Amino acid sequence: MSHDNHFSRRARVALRSSSVAIGSVLLVTGGAAFAQETPNPNSPTANPPAAATVQAPPPSADPTPNQEAAQEQTSENAVDQGDEVVVTGIRASLANSARIKRDATLIVDSVSAEDVGKLPDVSIADSLARLPGVTAQRLEGRDQRLSIRGLGPDFSTTLLNGREQVTVGDNRGVEYDQYPSEFFRNVNVYKSADASLIAAGISGTVDLRMLRPLDQKDRVFAINARGQMNGIKNLNPDSSRYGYRASATYIDKFAGDTLGIAIGVSATSTPSQDERYNAWGYSGAGTAASPYVLGGAKPYVQSNELKRYGAVGTVEWEPSDSFHSTFDALYSNFEETQRLRGIEFPLGFSDPLQSNLTVEDNFATATTFTNVFAVQRNDYNQRKAENLSLGWNNDFRIADNVHFNVDASWSRADRTDFLLETNTGSGFARGGLPDTVRVTQNGNGTYKIVPTLDYTDTSIFRLTDPQGWGNNGTQQVVQSGFLNRPSFKDDLKSLRASLNGEFENSAIKSWEVGANYSRREKTSEYTSYFLCPRGPGTGCTVASGTPTTLAVPSEAILGENIPLDYLGIPAMLTLDPLYLYDNALNSAFDNRPSALVRDNVVLENVYTGYAKIGIDGEVGGKPLRGSVGVQVIHTEQRSTGQIASVVGGVVTIAPADQTEKYTNFLPSATMSVELIDGGFVKLGASQTMVRPRLDQERVTQDVSINLANIQVNNTNAGLNPVFTSTGGNVALRPYQSTNIDVSLEKYFTDGGYVALSGYFKHLTDFVDPNNSYAYDFSSLLGALTPAQQAIVTANGLAIGNVSAPANTGDGEVLGVEATLSLPFKAVTGALDGFGVFVSGNYTESTIKFDSNPTDPITLPGLSKWTASGTLYFEKWGFQARANYRYRSSFLAEVAGLSANPTYRTARAEGILDAQIGYEFQSGPLQGFSILAQAKNLTDRPFVTYQNDDRRQVIDYQRYGRDYYIGLTYKF
Repeated sequence: MSHDNHFSRRARVALRSSSVAIGSVLLVTGGAAFAQETPNPNSPTANPPAAATVQAPPPSADPTPNQEAAQEQTSENAVDQGDEVVVTGIRASLANSARIKRDATLIVDSVSAEDVGKLPDVSIADSLARLPGVTAQRLEGRDQRLSIRGLGPDFSTTLLNGREQVTVGDNRGVEYDQYPSEFFRNVNVYKSADASLIAAGISGTVDLRMLRPLDQKDRVFAINARGQMNGIKNLNPDSSRYGYRASATYIDKFAGDTLGIAIGVSATSTPSQDERYNAWGYSGAGTAASPYVLGGAKPYVQSNELKRYGAVGTVEWEPSDSFHSTFDALYSNFEETQRLRGIEFPLGFSDPLQSNLTVEDNFATATTFTNVFAVQRNDYNQRKAENLSLGWNNDFRIADNVHFNVDASWSRADRTDFLLETNTGSGFARGGLPDTVRVTQNGNGTYKIVPTLDYTDTSIFRLTDPQGWGNNGTQQVVQSGFLNRPSFKDDLKSLRASLNGEFENSAIKSWEVGANYSRREKTSEYTSYFLCPRGPGTGCTVASGTPTTLAVPSEAILGENIPLDYLGIPAMLTLDPLYLYDNALNSAFDNRPSALVRDNVVLENVYTGYAKIGIDGEVGGKPLRGSVGVQVIHTEQRSTGQIASVVGGVVTIAPADQTEKYTNFLPSATMSVELIDGGFVKLGASQTMVRPRLDQERVTQDVSINLANIQVNNTNAGLNPVFTSTGGNVALRPYQSTNIDVSLEKYFTDGGYVALSGYFKHLTDFVDPNNSYAYDFSSLLGALTPAQQAIVTANGLAIGNVSAPANTGDGEVLGVEATLSLPFKAVTGALDGFGVFVSGNYTESTIKFDSNPTDPITLPGLSKWTASGTLYFEKWGFQARANYRYRSSFLAEVAGLSANPTYRTARAEGILDAQIGYEFQSGPLQGFSILAQAKNLTDRPFVTYQNDDRRQVIDYQRYGRDYYIGLTYKF
């Protein structure tokens, strides 16, 4: 079956499934809503606010301070402003989030700012990880990758004020560090779909909402300053454990409150200290005769510093009821520096002799290795990135109840990396002084490593290639270091136009039609170099006379040698890798085919049209709201790059260019029925999609040519190919999902709510990263002799196999999540000021690939069980909060060989955060507040293991606790 036929069959099945589900909702919404077209005027939601439907882009759903004051039922912990009471802080944040959830027909969860410029957590990702069904994976000690309802970051999209965003990461998943959290009023996570929600994800859509100056009652000027300290003493002498964060926000209105501006600036320096352990894997068969033995180890100490400078500006103009214009700009510049120092010990996977094994259940818990040639590493990584996002929205009222909206946006990210490795050892290519190493497994799965040699002795250790790993594809090089300098550009332009209006005296309340065009271009460029000791020779090759070793310059030695005693190693040489790069090492361009074919451009032109109707009526005397709509999406995706091969030491390069076009239909329907006062049933049915990873859509290929298969009698090139390759697949289609969502929600009179949600997703066209397809390699015939070319051409041998991802998987996701937000005053007035926010989630998933249908996998990033609980107190200006979040084991995406993404099982983890603060509410210090926070009080490490065997630990990273103290002044 061809790929196109396979895709069409899956598309038809998915569309039929979606149509049946949506038809069921239509029967309820359509037939019931028309039973009584006049809304009940006594219903509290008979005239819902604009936030009840998703606009283009979705409007700010958070109420103004006046609305907050009118709806809040308490005054004992609020700020008295004349005749009104304005609640701020934790309780205001929870109340705003609950109001957004209640008023939306979509199933949505939100995080709202406690005050201007103050989200309730250290970062946006920290805040989102508190929400039901949302979990975060820590990278470099920070919450960065989010999974929603069990699906990883590749299955969600992130919007800024309703607009799709680029990323400074390698693919589509947004790294939330690029957004200063001080600039956002709320963050909404839409878990069901709507036709007007462009670029929605399968798992959910995260929409970052900036504040709107015309919503503010008064002028605001707020200043925040915060200091940070990591609980681990700085592990590298050229690093610090201290950081800071500062921001300022100014909001004002002019021209009779028709013109508003909001300006914000921020600066951050965030340190982290990581004790890292990495195992290469485990040799042996796991039997009594061949027990599992540590294959190699790589303990490191790592010190990071993230510096970020950001600015935001919003201009909002509403000169009349007929015109409303908003312009947003966000700029972020960040620089992350990493210093890594450690030792690689090739053990069971190499040739050291093994003795004195202690074996438990076919697993070696202690081993002595002799003839070990370790590689000392002093590395320096630096990433610089800029992110700019511009958006301009104009809304025109062209007739009574009819609006025309035009939205234009541009988002761009530029990133460059400088990844420097330097190596020292006792000699070249295992020719120096060998070591004897005793390794003993610790209780946490890491190994205590006790060497014999003194790894700080410069009379033993020199700049060299200790294992002789260097090879440029044709001959050996002296690889005493390596430099990668990749750069990425991600550019997204979008133009959207829509017409929307309302009907009077009809259950069909509103209508909307619109179109969106977006053009995204991701450029990836890679440059790499071998580094070798300075001296004679060319290209760092051994044959040309390149020195195989060089004494360590005394100027490169830092004053304090780093101990690795947390794993048993007394100390190692502590060198300045930048000094070595500038003064002791030569560089040679890496022109291996695998290096040359990494450059690529992926271009996506996407045309989206949509239409929907909004429903606002009654069913059996109960208020009902909802929408029914459809998106039609036409995609033209293209990739340019090159393919490369090497024959007889000669590298041949050929350009590659491929285009693919396809169209998707995505129907959706939602409804919300208020069965009892404050009690809602919300349903959603939809077909959604999300595009594959950008690196999977690349056209580039690394080709191998088997000259032995160039034969006249080779009649089966499929089994005996001349050309084989690894690369991407421009013809990849998006992941598809048919979704059913249901939510039961009850909102309490005195604040708070309880919600129970269930969801089912049928996934099709799931991308299998380990697949293959046929490709015509005629462009590489120049690498062959004329006689060989004639044979290949005459016998059709130019068609070869490409190992690349393909849409051959399908599966299901089934889950349930529960939430309780309860201010204790709803139970008894004696506990006024106390409250809890608790959520839990359970998810099952199964994914099967055509290549291996009998061995299903679970979704990457999926924890079957997740939970989060927050206990808070806020009154008389005091506030205190403690949050504990738990996730069970999951399949984590980590950096594998050559920084390529790979998946391993991560251990369950529970993390405790806390904060306490006080705000002066009167007197000369009114508007001044102080806050202390602590993250990861449980000091929980990040741990992965392989083969479902918890003994086979691969990664162990301890980040330590982080402490913060901050000051805020608002006037």
